[in-house]
Amino acid sequence: MTTRVGVVTFPGSLDDRDAQRAVRLAGAEPVALWHRDKDLHQVDAVVLPGGFSYGDYLRAGAISRFSPVMESIIEQAKLGMPVLGICNGFQVLTESHLLPGAMLRNNHLHFICREQKLRVENAGTAWTSDYQAGQEICIPLKNMDGRYTADARTVDELEAEGRVVFRYLDVNPNGSLNDIAGITNAAGNVVGLMPHPEHAVEPLVGTGGTDGLGFFTSVLKQLVNT
Repeated sequence: MTTRVGVVTFPGSLDDRDAQRAVRLAGAEPVALWHRDKDLHQVDAVVLPGGFSYGDYLRAGAISRFSPVMESIIEQAKLGMPVLGICNGFQVLTESHLLPGAMLRNNHLHFICREQKLRVENAGTAWTSDYQAGQEICIPLKNMDGRYTADARTVDELEAEGRVVFRYLDVNPNGSLNDIAGITNAAGNVVGLMPHPEHAVEPLVGTGGTDGLGFFTSVLKQLVNT
């Protein structure tokens, strides 16, 4: 049976087609999910893609959190379904309280678009098992509201529990606390990160490398083995 990975489209999503392509290249079947539809169409996992959902009005991801599709995703995520939030999708996950903390405007107040080195800190999540802890990867980064923040107690818990999944290397591009680029929930099925792995899945586009493909092959193996 083919593994089905849903990719949500919100008004203002930019990278939903790229995420679908990454899912297909990894060997799974991408399933387009519309933000107004509560039906997840029997998908095995979900990707919340990058973009500017609802124009980032109020706060990035704040309105998307109330989309009908998110009711179903929140319910299924709490039951263990793998969910990946990329950039704006990460913002939606924090607004939905599936992940702790919040995303603020970059500390330099500019939109940033660059190749970004990351260190994999946690290779035990549903989306990172094809990496090794300590591995360095390079994938694109593009955001305006990418500065991860949380209260000191939350950050201490994330660090102590190994829930920081990725950390920025060489340069902190947006002022995120502790150079945090991505985190996971306690169960390891929900992961959010600001950089864009879907733009680093084949040699001819994005960074010209495939460092991001492991996200999508990881969840495929996770689902096949469970």
